[in-house]
Parts: sequence; C-alpha cells; structure tokens
Amino acid sequence: MKKYLPSLLLISTVMLCWACSNATIPAGAKAVTQFDQSKYLGTWYEVARLDFYFERNLINTTANYSLNEDGSIKVVNRGYEPFKKVWKESTGKAKFVGPEDVGMLKVSFFGPFYGGYNVIALDSNYQYALVAGENLSYLWILSRQKSIPDAVRKEYLEIAKGIGYKTEELIWLY
Repeated sequence: MKKYLPSLLLISTVMLCWACSNATIPAGAKAVTQFDQSKYLGTWYEVARLDFYFERNLINTTANYSLNEDGSIKVVNRGYEPFKKVWKESTGKAKFVGPEDVGMLKVSFFGPFYGGYNVIALDSNYQYALVAGENLSYLWILSRQKSIPDAVRKEYLEIAKGIGYKTEELIWLY
C-alpha cells in the first residue's frame, strides 16, 4: 500500500485542481453570446446580490474589470464595511471558459481555485448585467450607475426566477 500512496496523492491532487478550475453555470442558465469583452471592461456598481460570505455586510460595492498583460481580466472588487468603518478590496483574475464571444468565464481570488462568472443578461449598451455564479447561491445585478430602471429590474428578476433563483433573498444595495 505504501508504494501506491504517492500515486494516489498525485491523482487526488490533480483531480482536485481540475475540479476547482472548471467553472460551471446553473442548469437552465445560458451565457450571453456576441459578448464584447472590451465593452464590458470598466467599473460596475453592484445593485443587488445574493448574500454570501465574502461580501457579507458590504455596501457601496463595485467591480472593476481591466485587461492583464497575459490576456486574462483583472478583477478588483471593492466595498465598504460600515460596522468596522473600513473599505475592503479583493483582486483576482478571470478567464473565458470557452470562446471569448460567450459571456461564460471563471474567476479566481485564491490561486488555482476558480468559480463560475456567467453573464446571463446584458443590455445592448453594456449598462446593465445579470451575472450568475456557478450555482444558485450566487447572483448579481450590476449597473454602470447606482440605479437600474424598473423595466430592466423586472426583466432580470424574471430571468433569475425562471432559472430557480430565490430572488426574494436578494440584497438591494441601491
């Protein structure tokens, strides 16, 4: 058994890294096509989100996307923690899972561990986006401004509900 242990550890490590680097999209969700990365870059305000550990208690949250030299996308998430009276910032990188004209990416803030980042709705002027994570625990509504028109809000909520998201649990920041 001892002679097989190094091989088993290697295989386990490779499988873990493979599983962590393959981002997914929730069943029923579809990433937008004809996605233009250059139009998506820049600053987005987080209008609403499902609560999760890394953004818990943060307000005034933004995401800024820019190109890295290697072609990946630099992601800088920033938000204010009012209870501690501090700004928090996290820097990561995103890569396309497949073709670059499909809004299906994977994002990492922790080395080889990636999560899904799927643009599932986007207006033609790249002002509003609905972003799904890899499962029904992650959802964001983003805007170039700190507000979103009621018609867009309604449309995005209907899309999210149709996929199975619990939209009544969204935290509205603006």
